[in-house]
Amino acid sequence: MIGPLVKLAIATTVVSMLFSNPTAAQILPPAKKAARVAITKGPVLELATDDLAFVRWITTNPGGSDVHFGVVSYGTNPKELSERAKSEIRINRAQPETMFRVRVEGLKPRTTYYYKVTSIESGGKSDRVESPVSQFTTPGPGERFAASKLPWPSSQ
Repeated sequence: MIGPLVKLAIATTVVSMLFSNPTAAQILPPAKKAARVAITKGPVLELATDDLAFVRWITTNPGGSDVHFGVVSYGTNPKELSERAKSEIRINRAQPETMFRVRVEGLKPRTTYYYKVTSIESGGKSDRVESPVSQFTTPGPGERFAASKLPWPSSQ
């Protein structure tokens, strides 16, 4: 009689473990949205080749959803930044700041580009932060500018 009860208990435990959804119990609600988000460092050109660039910047932690996008609006005319590049990141709720890094592709060699950065939540809601317009010039074919030559601006 004890044998069938033990088997039933083991079977019940195994089935409940197989069909439970532990990840659903671990999903946190969105963090409280920050009252004000500010860019604390950058934006700065991290790397540039003749056809791509990486732009990075740091903001205070924006809160809200865990998934955000860094967005770079750019173009060859500072008054018309009609091109956009964006990269997904996950916010670390335990950190006071968040680093965004965006890859901008399809650039032309030896061309000056103007850009500004912002960030948005995964649903498209703005973090209400935007940089002034900056610029960089892409190097010639086969050349590159590396981050070691482009540190954070000392004034920011």
